[in-house]
Amino acid sequence: RSSYSCRYFVLPCCFFDFHGKYSRRQSKKTQYREYLDFVAQVGFVCGFHVEEDCLRIPSTKRVSFIGKNRTYPPTERALIDKQITQYINNRQTCAVVMCDRRVGFNHKDHSDGVCKEAHSELPENETETAGTIWMPKFQPREKVEQIRNCASLPQDFVDDVVLSVANLLLNAVPQKSCSNMHGGDTNTWNQGESLSLKEVAEHLNKETLKRLKSEYGGLQTLLKNNHQVFEVLNGRVHIRDWRKEKPSRKTKPEVKRRLSAEAFKTRLCWFFIHHPDGCSLPSESCPYAHGTEELR
Repeated sequence: RSSYSCRYFVLPCCFFDFHGKYSRRQSKKTQYREYLDFVAQVGFVCGFHVEEDCLRIPSTKRVSFIGKNRTYPPTERALIDKQITQYINNRQTCAVVMCDRRVGFNHKDHSDGVCKEAHSELPENETETAGTIWMPKFQPREKVEQIRNCASLPQDFVDDVVLSVANLLLNAVPQKSCSNMHGGDTNTWNQGESLSLKEVAEHLNKETLKRLKSEYGGLQTLLKNNHQVFEVLNGRVHIRDWRKEKPSRKTKPEVKRRLSAEAFKTRLCWFFIHHPDGCSLPSESCPYAHGTEELR
């Protein structure tokens, strides 16, 4: 609808209609093929000779459509624009009444592209404004998409939540005695107790919960983002014990192992700073820095 001289290329991917998700109507076709036919139909309704091509790309969805030439003369633009407006509005109605019951779709015939079952002409006032207001209720997404995976939350806020949840787990039960596997001594290290996400949420204040709920995944996402401190399994939160982490399967020469271990020291060890028993691992085995002097 931009202009009579415009041309287009489209690579259909996600199954969406004008007003929401695309609803299947033909069980004899695959969902992908049916959606391709719909996208091609849109081109025909808009008055294009639609050509289909298969791209040489590493994707399962590689069928594209190209519209270069019109099927009508420039003098019929107003009539086609009215047809397009009616088609868009009918698609919304068809999603409910399932008006498009055709078994197949002939790419060479665009005459029945507009749904014709029990649909009246557009009201006069809607026809007059069709050229300027195509879809009055359509709301496009913002040009800059908001990041809502807890990554954009202020670091001070995240640190406070992490410390609060960790203290909650540590104080949930009396300290557990765990044998330190390094050196063979019997030093104890408090791993705390596991709690459900619901139990953890109940101990957080309302303002914190409200802020987390505005993010995708909320509390669970924030805790999973802090992989160094927490482990979230089957809806339960645990403090991560790095002594139990499985070593990498790949065996490296001693020199490379030593260099990679040093390269890992780009962040401070949370346990070394905040845990009452310190880190469960000695400095040479911990992938995080025990003090700023170890940072690279």
